[in-house]
Amino acid sequence: MSETPPNTLQYRFDGPEDAPVLILGPSLGTTWHMWDRQVPELTKQWRVFRFDLPGHGGAPAHPAGSVADLTTRLLATLESLGVQRFGYAGCALGGAVGIELALRHPERLASLALIAASPRFGTADEFRRRGVIVRTNGLDPIARSAPERWFTGGFAAAQPAITEWAVQMVRTTDPGCYIAACEALASFDVRAGLGSVGVPTLVLVGSEDQVTGPAEARTLVAGIPDARLAVVPGASHLVPVEQPSAVTDLLVRHFSTAWQPGFDTATGHVALPAAAVKPVPAVAPPQQVPVAEIAPPAAPQRPQGGPDAYDAGLKVRREVLGDAHVDGVLAGTDDFSGDFQELVTRYAWGEVWDRPGLDRRTRSCVTLTALVAGGHLEELALHVRAALRNGLTPDEIKEVLLQTAVYCGVPAANSAFRVAQQVVREETTPQE
Repeated sequence: MSETPPNTLQYRFDGPEDAPVLILGPSLGTTWHMWDRQVPELTKQWRVFRFDLPGHGGAPAHPAGSVADLTTRLLATLESLGVQRFGYAGCALGGAVGIELALRHPERLASLALIAASPRFGTADEFRRRGVIVRTNGLDPIARSAPERWFTGGFAAAQPAITEWAVQMVRTTDPGCYIAACEALASFDVRAGLGSVGVPTLVLVGSEDQVTGPAEARTLVAGIPDARLAVVPGASHLVPVEQPSAVTDLLVRHFSTAWQPGFDTATGHVALPAAAVKPVPAVAPPQQVPVAEIAPPAAPQRPQGGPDAYDAGLKVRREVLGDAHVDGVLAGTDDFSGDFQELVTRYAWGEVWDRPGLDRRTRSCVTLTALVAGGHLEELALHVRAALRNGLTPDEIKEVLLQTAVYCGVPAANSAFRVAQQVVREETTPQE
């Protein structure tokens, strides 16, 4: 166990001190205990290092808003312990950390296992809406729906104690840290970089996973040069919990046979010492399921001669208004409206919304007020959603609209309340 400064992570070690280090990374909403049933077997060969995400499992609530930030904190923790080279297995958000390690710090990584992972987790809108729900309702709605996302129906019914454990694990997470982790997943997209992952990689997925299922796993295998796929039958998203023996066996086989030696100086990397993996009986590697060729996603088209402000503006516009809305607007753009959409993206979003002088919460307050004053109700619903995504609570939006009643007039505020009330109901009602 550990004392945890803000720039590091809560951790624990299990296994012999002289063994090579194997790190196990958790999924969003879980703790290091999700790996409990893998540890006894893994510690026969490795010194197992587990960590908690910020605000999870009683860890200090220092939110991390990006996968890169989580990875930096993990490396800082390992540096403080003198751990230089290691194997890494991560589930879901923990898997995203593993990909970040492989892309940014390959010299540290001996071998990689990605479990229930994806190069892009759903859409940014999905995770930001989840953050809105948590900000408004707390974690209880997310906790109650966790078993259906994490386990197959048969397992949840047959294992009520584990199901309740899962609910309580989410319920006791710090809401602010959960929201920050949602933001980290919303902004995570490494599809274009998968070809640069240079370590042996096992991609493991439950056959019934409806969150990051076999399709996402095959995308990883198709993109990573040295990757193999293992599909575990009868398991959903939290496959290490639902099928512990199968996952343990696959991890032992992978890390026993695919532990890459440290880089030598010829590669441009400094070799880092690592204890040799203890020999184990030869076993066949996990069978690789045939994977069809998957074409990389097409890069978004950029206007001719557009400067960086357009790209920055498009990024901010998507983050504030959501991918679905921006994609719809751009899909409807033609020769007549194209110049206007470029102007809006470049100057409204790239020059003004992206300025550092005001945070996005404040800009949302100003925007809501201006729209009410101008009577632009057709835009108000869009920006109420944006305000929720930018971190305003429904109560804060109400206060903004009350202020407009004084300075913009009661009739204008009356209309605005009707629009905002409907949007808040839609955005903050947990989905069944």
